[in-house]
Amino acid sequence: MNVPFLDLAAQQAEVADEILQGWKSQLEAAAFVGGPEVAAFEREYAAYIGVEHVIGVSNGTDALELAYRAVGVQPGDEIIMPANTFIATAEAASRLGAVPVFVDVDDDHLLIDPSAIEAAITERTRAIAPVHLFGQMAPMEHITPIAQKHDLVIIEDAAQSQGASGPAGRAGALGRVAATSFYPGKNLGAAGDAGAVMTDDPAIADIVRNLGGHGSSVKYVHDRIGMNARLDAVQATVLRAKLRRLDAWNAARRAAAARYAELFDGVDGIRTPAVRPGNDDVWHLYVVRVEERDRVMAELGEAGIGVGIHYPTPVHLTAAYQGLGYRRGQFPVAEAAADSILSLPMFPHLTADQQAAVSGALRESVEPR
Repeated sequence: MNVPFLDLAAQQAEVADEILQGWKSQLEAAAFVGGPEVAAFEREYAAYIGVEHVIGVSNGTDALELAYRAVGVQPGDEIIMPANTFIATAEAASRLGAVPVFVDVDDDHLLIDPSAIEAAITERTRAIAPVHLFGQMAPMEHITPIAQKHDLVIIEDAAQSQGASGPAGRAGALGRVAATSFYPGKNLGAAGDAGAVMTDDPAIADIVRNLGGHGSSVKYVHDRIGMNARLDAVQATVLRAKLRRLDAWNAARRAAAARYAELFDGVDGIRTPAVRPGNDDVWHLYVVRVEERDRVMAELGEAGIGVGIHYPTPVHLTAAYQGLGYRRGQFPVAEAAADSILSLPMFPHLTADQQAAVSGALRESVEPR
């Protein structure tokens, strides 16, 4: 049985008629940028996350940059973030002239290690950017007291966690501001690039909306040097339709994760993901760890099983960040994980038969030879 890594077609089939009708109405009204559809999505997503303000934007990277800018991050300011993340967390800071300061992750969950944060704080530190990676909440109950102690801003990277929650609350509602991505493969995905910034602070919301519209709140009156980072109505229609189904789709992901855990229980050579106590994860990715990962990945591909690596190189070791002077060995957990992690098929419409095929192929590949 061939099993895709991701099946967006099955998801799209659930919402196609609703989306097409919405697009038809937009074409008839010639309402394409902003407008009532975007405003409606912002209200609905704010209610879902539990924040006062959501500002729809062009993509997740722009959302991060806007969030950083809105809390006053300046060139030279340092933002502490995990080495195990997608490069956008750091890239958005670098685009402002700020400095990403990487720290290691904990070995059980591969999330930012709170014990490493305090040691990385300097007089230039402005913010902490915890990442809710793979659909699992970062340990905010430990990070928030550190931020309060040192008067630092928390900027959540919630790009992989729509609907996730932990002991402290829901992803996107726990920092001064948060950013998310609606890239098509996310738990809540658009039909192209899209993102959002979330906050309870009306002043931050106003700044984000102003910056994302060329620094203008009144047409042709420009208060700041901004950018063009607006969410268009076409994507808002898709997101509204999918948001109504997000809880059901996340429940299906949780069921699939539980099924994987049962299939791999007691299997030597497969380290399944651990769940932080109190977390209600949404399993954007299901990431196992295996030895000889590249060989295993190749064999699964030959067997028709779609897999991925998230991420093959910790950000501090990428060519883009070699100028910061980090060396291999500084963040041993993130570096070791990068050599062993393997993302298995995970999507709401994944069937038990497909998971059995994944399990069989993976177990065969890791068995002693």
